Amino acid sequence: MIRIGIICPSEIAFRRFLPALQKAKDKIKFAAIGIASPEEWFCDLSNISQQQIDEQQASECAKVQTFIDQYGGEIIVGYSNLVSSNLIDAVYIPLPPALHYKWAKKALEAGKHVFVEKPSTTCLSDTDDLISLASQKGLSLHENYMFIYHEQLNSLDEIVKSGEIGDVRLYRISFGFPLRQLNDFRYNKMLGGGALFDAGGYCLKYGNYLLGGNAKVVTAQVNNIAGFEVEMFGSATMVNENGIVVQLAFGMDNDYKCDVEIWGSKGTITSGRILTAPSGFVPSYTIKKNQKIETRNFPTDDAFLKSILRFVDCIESEVSCKEEYEILHTQEALVEQFKELAKI
Repeated sequence: MIRIGIICPSEIAFRRFLPALQKAKDKIKFAAIGIASPEEWFCDLSNISQQQIDEQQASECAKVQTFIDQYGGEIIVGYSNLVSSNLIDAVYIPLPPALHYKWAKKALEAGKHVFVEKPSTTCLSDTDDLISLASQKGLSLHENYMFIYHEQLNSLDEIVKSGEIGDVRLYRISFGFPLRQLNDFRYNKMLGGGALFDAGGYCLKYGNYLLGGNAKVVTAQVNNIAGFEVEMFGSATMVNENGIVVQLAFGMDNDYKCDVEIWGSKGTITSGRILTAPSGFVPSYTIKKNQKIETRNFPTDDAFLKSILRFVDCIESEVSCKEEYEILHTQEALVEQFKELAKI
């Protein structure tokens, strides 16, 4: 049985990760959750009062108690203490992106397998450093782009392969959502915010999948909005060795879209929850052949659970573990291509 710890009491850990983890209870279980120590939270304590420290610790303890009340486990003060604890074999890291590299590296150095939220890090060199360290120690390193495991992707592939819409002429992927609260880490450059890391990575991941895993980013653009220090929306073009194209667009001050469109010689498929379908949700798609339009359903699935099970498989299988290293490198290399073209 694999024992996993959570490195902070984040919303996604409580709302998505732990419910999915419970379904895999015969393979992996929640053992502990860490809160930041005063030194980790404030960095420099020289100008911090005891009252501020007490308030910070009380606030974090209140958050984490909801996890313990519902799911059990131990509370550990200090992320460093969590990643080195003998209570756990693996760590789930749902911190802001700029903190992923630091804590994933510490966890790997402590001999722990790492399940990290996307993006794995904020640059290719950091991701490759983690891959090298994980490989040396024989540890799993898994990035949680969970949508890639949803059965609707396989179903969509089968429709295209059947020839029902003819030969594919173009793919389009759009992923964007409305503005969140302004204190959200997504709008903080120092924390690894920005539309590329938060929404664009999904589009690049799916674009490469649709193009057979050998795509390149050939154009990239990001756009800023006055008052924000990070890019707020963007777009790109990807192409594979056969000349098939994916156009993608993303943003985080947008009308909500989570769409894929596949335009073929005989028909067009569109679907609206291709990257974010939660457990139990019934995704649907439309297939249009000239003026004839039909709506059909995809199967339901639990992509978060399947991502966790993939992580377990990588822990248990050296072959799967090495496959995941390659997948991780490829994803970050695509993000790096985008950054170079967009000059960010």
